[in-house]
Amino acid sequence: MSIRAHLMLLVLLPLALVAILVVTAQRIPVPTLGRAYVVRVTLPEADAPASLPQVAGRAGLPLVVIDAGHGGHDPGASGQGYREKAIVLGLARALRDELERDGKVRVALTRDDDRYLVHAERVDIARRLNADLFLSIHADSAGDAAQVTGASTYTLSNKASSEAAARFAERENASDRLNGIDIGGQSDVVSTILVELSQRHTQEQSAEFARLIRREGEGTIRFHPQAERSAALKVLRAPDVPSVLFESGYITNEAEAQRLASPEGRARFAKVMARAIRIYFARRQEG
Repeated sequence: MSIRAHLMLLVLLPLALVAILVVTAQRIPVPTLGRAYVVRVTLPEADAPASLPQVAGRAGLPLVVIDAGHGGHDPGASGQGYREKAIVLGLARALRDELERDGKVRVALTRDDDRYLVHAERVDIARRLNADLFLSIHADSAGDAAQVTGASTYTLSNKASSEAAARFAERENASDRLNGIDIGGQSDVVSTILVELSQRHTQEQSAEFARLIRREGEGTIRFHPQAERSAALKVLRAPDVPSVLFESGYITNEAEAQRLASPEGRARFAKVMARAIRIYFARRQEG
């Protein structure tokens, strides 16, 4: 056989093989190595608002929205065999149950199961429900420093407050109501100023609630030496809902993690926080 014939065979044989596979509808097996390790996350439709949770309590009472941080594919901090998302959900449920038994406020959870919500969804739920108070519950990690312990409260920092006010005014395009004031039709500068004024008032109320948590928890909850802090946390940026993030403790500390995960620890947390919430709203009514 000539060299030309050999070359023709080398070219035509693979083409003939592919043609036969196509005609007979045969599939070429593809290696599946690694496919089982692909993580797929179902995302919500673009701009689709999160569904609103059920609100428990008598109509007309002030509403507190409790947010258990993380959830779903986001476990949060981890340590000593515990995951933040599970610990804080247990704390949130305990507080909700305590507030329901007391009957002095209405209460809703941003999540009551192992689902994931982005920060904007959590804040949006509170605003859409016209919440009077927003409490986000988390647990911290100190890495290898297992001796670090103690709870702390976070409110929005002043710098982050101004930046958030500008973004909020721009996003809403001056077509919203804020703390009962119609800011529609105002210029960008005026609407930003109005949002900033509202946010300053909201920050004052947030700081007051954070101080009440510290006061009512003294002797029951172990606090970090720097227990009252401020930061640029997205979940605290609602301009018209007083908001506090509560770091319940360090789950990298074995004793603290066990305490936070125990029924007794959850009950102590719930009683302290419910008392702080009752006092906060009592002061609002007096004012």
